[in-house]
Amino acid sequence: MPNQTFVFKQFVIHQDKCAMKVGTDAVLLGAWADPKGAKNILDIGTGTGIIALMLAQRSGALIDALDIDENACLQARENASNCPWKERINVIHSSAQDYSLRSAKKYDLIISNPPYFEASTKALEQKRTVARHNDMLPYCELLASVLNLLDSKGKFYVILPCKEGEHLRDMAAEKKLYLSKITRVRTRTDKTTEKRLLMQFSFEQKHFSEDSIVIEKDARHDYTDEYKQLTRDYYLAF
Repeated sequence: MPNQTFVFKQFVIHQDKCAMKVGTDAVLLGAWADPKGAKNILDIGTGTGIIALMLAQRSGALIDALDIDENACLQARENASNCPWKERINVIHSSAQDYSLRSAKKYDLIISNPPYFEASTKALEQKRTVARHNDMLPYCELLASVLNLLDSKGKFYVILPCKEGEHLRDMAAEKKLYLSKITRVRTRTDKTTEKRLLMQFSFEQKHFSEDSIVIEKDARHDYTDEYKQLTRDYYLAF
């Protein structure tokens, strides 16, 4: 998205300092995650801060937002300082790995829209490379951080492409962090291939719920009713 400012119903996201701009993945994840009852939330890889602000809008939780990139932290602080819930959002310049080792805090909800490219051409711009590729946050280290920081009754939310999502699911199960909910995402009604997995994990092993969502109908920006319903608290157009 080329615009340097993205306006939602209750807050504004500036994104001129961030390598990765506001995208559908972040909006999907922030709208899909259920923060009800959460008192402490951790957003790993906050970027512009969009997911932190989305969850602040729908909860009364205290939210810590991590990012390894200094400019992203500056951007997230700027966006948080101008939102109605600024007193509840704390932006921290740190990697997830370092933070999980030094923090004794436990979170009811941890959420991440992580870098997911494992073996593909690196972007020319270094900041965009860090934001898109998981060299700095391999899945094993993301999971280790979540395991250290998640409360025993907490939930972990993540969005990933299908292949990477299934890989993370297997790795999580080995660590006794289990899938409890999954939504399979297709971009359009005329596309049969799933593009993303929205996943919720917890330490309780039980039968997980599964459903799907399609973002657009047969034309660009012709959104399905289910996508409008999911994101209507945020998008001005809905």
